[in-house]
Amino acid sequence: MREFNVTGLCVPEKHYMVDTSDNLKKITELITKGKYFVINRPRQYGKTTTLSCLRRLLKDEYIVVSISFERLGYKNFETAENFCIEFLRLVRKSLNSANISDEYKEAWVNNEVNSIIKLDYHIDKMCEDQKIVLMIDEVDKTSNNQVFLEFLSMLRAKYLARDDGDDYTFHSVILASVYNIKNIKLKLINEGYYTPQNAEGNRVNSPWNIAVEFNVDMSFNPQDIESMLKEYENETKLLMDTESISHEIYKYTSGYPFLVSYICKLIDEELGRNWSIDGVLRAVKIVLSRDNTLFDDLIKNIEIYKELYDLLYSILILGKNEPYNIDNNIIKLGSMFGFIKEESESKKVIISNKIFEIRISNYFISKDSTSEFYKDKISRTLPEDVIKNNTFDMELVLSKFSDHYREIYNKVDVPFLERHGRLLFLTFLKPLINGKGFYHIESQFTDYRRMDIVVDFNKDQFIIELKIWDGDKSREKAYDQLLDYMNSKNADKGYLLIFDFRKKKNKEQVSEWIQIGNKKIFSILV
Repeated sequence: MREFNVTGLCVPEKHYMVDTSDNLKKITELITKGKYFVINRPRQYGKTTTLSCLRRLLKDEYIVVSISFERLGYKNFETAENFCIEFLRLVRKSLNSANISDEYKEAWVNNEVNSIIKLDYHIDKMCEDQKIVLMIDEVDKTSNNQVFLEFLSMLRAKYLARDDGDDYTFHSVILASVYNIKNIKLKLINEGYYTPQNAEGNRVNSPWNIAVEFNVDMSFNPQDIESMLKEYENETKLLMDTESISHEIYKYTSGYPFLVSYICKLIDEELGRNWSIDGVLRAVKIVLSRDNTLFDDLIKNIEIYKELYDLLYSILILGKNEPYNIDNNIIKLGSMFGFIKEESESKKVIISNKIFEIRISNYFISKDSTSEFYKDKISRTLPEDVIKNNTFDMELVLSKFSDHYREIYNKVDVPFLERHGRLLFLTFLKPLINGKGFYHIESQFTDYRRMDIVVDFNKDQFIIELKIWDGDKSREKAYDQLLDYMNSKNADKGYLLIFDFRKKKNKEQVSEWIQIGNKKIFSILV
C-alpha cells in the first residue's frame, strides 16, 4: 500500500504523487536542445523528486550523472583540489547504474585532476562522443566559497566554446537550488562571504548567465491534487468528493507541494481518513500547530533578513499596499523563498498561501505581544462567555473588544492606535479561538485603510472587515466591499469593525445590525 510522503524523495511505487508528466515533458524539451538551466524553487517544492523522475526518463537516451552537494562539507570546497577530487568521485558513484562500460566509469576518477583547469580538460576528454546530462541537487547548500564560483565559470566557458565547436562538455546541465544560481553572489553577499568590488554594491556579474529561464510551474493546481486523490480513492476503495476536497486543500496551500502532501498524510493517517471539508480544516489546524523543517526555514529567514521581516509585517499587520517589483532585491528574495508572490490583478505583493499567512501572522502577533513596549497594553483578562455550546459568538467578541479598546484609548496616543489598532484586535482574538479555530488575513484584499479577516471555528466561518474611519462615505464603501467579499464566500453574515482615530473626547461606541438585501452585517465603531 502506498502512502503520502513529506520527507525526502517521492517514489511512484511507494508514494501517492501528482501526475507531473506534462512538466517533465517541458523539461525534457530543454534538455533535448542542450540547454543549461536552474530549477530554483523554495524548500520542499519537489526539486529532488523532479530530478529523480528525469533520471528515469532520460537513462535510455543519455548518460545521466545525478549528484547532490547536500552531504559535502566545507572542506570539500575549501580548495580546488578537494572539490575536483570529490566531484569526480560523486560522478563515478552516480554512473554505477548506467549502461556503459566499467572502463569508462573508472576513467572518470583521476587523482591528478587537482585544479579547475585540469577538471576542464578532463571533462573535455570524457564528454567527447558522449551525450551526458549533469544534474546537481542542493547546489546552494555549500556554495559559500570562491571555488564553487570558479566551477560555475568553467562550465559557462565550456558551454560557450562548445557552441563554437571548440570544446566538448556536458550536453545539458541542470542545477537545483533555492537560490537562482544566476544570482548566487547575492547569497554570498547576504551571508558575508563575498564583497562586491564595484561601487554599485549588489549589482555583480553572474557566473551563470548562460542559463535559460526555467518557467515550469511546479505548484499543484486543484486538478493536479484531484488526480492524486483519485489514485488514492481507486487504491483504497474509499469514496470521496475529490473535486471539492482538492479545491479546499488548494485554498489553504495554493498548491505548495509539501503542504498539499502534509494535509493528505494527516487525513489518511491521523484523522481517521476523514476525507471531507471538515477533515481538511482539522488537518490545517494540525499543520499550523506543529513544527517542521519548512516552518523552521520560514521563521529563520524572516529573522535573518530584517527588510524581509519589515515587508511581511507591513503587509500582514499594518495592511500596507506594496507594489510587486522584481527588481527590488527584498521582493526577489521573498519570492525566491516562496513566501510572497504577485497578485495578478492588482500587481501588488501578497503572501503565497493562507497557511503561510496564518503562521507568519501568529509569529508577528506573538512576538509583539511579548515585547516590553506592547505587553502592558494587552488585556490579560479574556471573556469566558464567547463560546457557548461549542458555538463562537463573534458579535459578543467585537463588543467585548470595544470595551477593551476604550480602556486602551485613554492610556495611549493616537499614533500608537493608528499603527497598532488592528494588532490589538488580532491579539485579543487569537487566544479566544486557539485550539478550536484559526484566522487568516486575506492579504489580497488588504490595504492601509482596510483589512479582511476570515475566522474558522469548528464548522462555522466568520468574515470580518477592519476599517479605518474616513467619513460616512467610507462606511458605505466598506459595506459594499464587505458584501462583495461575503458573496465570494457565500456568507449570509458579515462583521465590520471600524476604528475611529479622530481626536474626540468621550467618543460613542456605536454598534448595530444592518440588513442589506438578504445579507446581514454587524457594524461596530470604536
